[in-house]
Amino acid sequence: MTKRAKGTYHLISLGCPKNLVDSESMAQILNREGYVPASAPEDAAYLIVNTCGFLKAAREEALMVLTDLASEKLPWQKLIAAGCMTELHRNEILEAVPGIDGLIGTRRWMDILNLIKEMDDKRQQIPYSYFPEVSTVGQDEKGTNRAAVQGGSAYLKIADGCRRSCAYCMIPLIKGSLISRPVDKIVHDAKTLQDSGMKEIILIAQDITDYGHDLNMQDGITTLLENILKAVPDIPWIRLMYTFPGYVTEPLIQLMHNEPQILPYLDMPLQHADPDILRSMRRPSDIMGVRKNLSHIRSMMPDITLRTTFIVGYPGEDDKAFQNLVNFVQEVRFDHMGVFPYSFEPGSPAERLGDPIPEHVKIERLEHLMQIQGEISLERNQRFIGKILDVLIEGVDEENQISIGRSYRDAPEIDGLVVIEGLAPIGEIVPVKINSAITHDLVGELVIQN
Repeated sequence: MTKRAKGTYHLISLGCPKNLVDSESMAQILNREGYVPASAPEDAAYLIVNTCGFLKAAREEALMVLTDLASEKLPWQKLIAAGCMTELHRNEILEAVPGIDGLIGTRRWMDILNLIKEMDDKRQQIPYSYFPEVSTVGQDEKGTNRAAVQGGSAYLKIADGCRRSCAYCMIPLIKGSLISRPVDKIVHDAKTLQDSGMKEIILIAQDITDYGHDLNMQDGITTLLENILKAVPDIPWIRLMYTFPGYVTEPLIQLMHNEPQILPYLDMPLQHADPDILRSMRRPSDIMGVRKNLSHIRSMMPDITLRTTFIVGYPGEDDKAFQNLVNFVQEVRFDHMGVFPYSFEPGSPAERLGDPIPEHVKIERLEHLMQIQGEISLERNQRFIGKILDVLIEGVDEENQISIGRSYRDAPEIDGLVVIEGLAPIGEIVPVKINSAITHDLVGELVIQN
């Protein structure tokens, strides 16, 4: 091992923003202990991959990354698989990646140092697996800030695990039941982000509207937001991600309406709109109630952006059920929508249903739904032509004198962008006049301020 490489690590984070927060927290623990991050794998003593295990495609990506690293690994380097995939599929990793040196699950991410020290102990057999018997994600966060910063934005994790029983989902098996972080710890992290100059905090969990249930809090997300608002008056944008149908309460709606810091943006993954399919999914099936709730939210906040996700090709989704979904999408007219083909997950409650719908039918339905949504998204975008929107700048193209950013209407990576004529400072929020709209993005020019 070279002197340069000793005590260094290279960390790759796969999957969702919630995984990214865990990766950042592991990095904080390593850095505090004197380990140094390396930008290239060949310069690191420890190669850590924080895997995603939610869907088959994500697991395939994780195995590909691990295999590539293993094939290039030098004798003095050690390869570690961490995260969600290791909880349920560790044997698959060991079989597919002969060069793996250590595994640690997502429930004990905070023990990354323990794993490394055990691996370095010559008495331990390699590969070394670190999986203490625990039923939920650990609450001993080792003093880390549970946030992941990206430019002027930061994801802030408020809870982990999930107590829902959606039939297609493996998260409760991977993570365990809901574990909410204490209000004071979240507020502390939010203050730290404010002190570092963040412009946007994005609250995340498997279901933020279930926050505090395990702490015996009623409507915990509203109480949490009230505390955050008092603590960080200088954070202009607070965004809510991953809410649950039927749990966006009237007090939460009123708070969003009254507090300009909370963006008029709501992400509510509905997964389907046919009552029979929803019941089979073990999801809320009161579609009429969802319609009324969304209509009420829009009446309170006419400019609110609504995002959702759907699954097509779930077992039992016949042409009539799919048409019910199409009709719902055309009626509600979401601003942003994601669609995923059903992924058969052995071990999930839906395993007994099999995977009867052919893959080509799933893809046809996905493409049909996204074509409809494309027309809706364009129409929704065109409403903003001629208006001035605040935009958080994320990048610039100096050669073409163009800036790229997001308005309140767009969450990072999953929604659209605003393309701006002129250069603006990265990480700042600037006013932009919208001149045109395309399917998912807006185009505008900087507003010159006197």
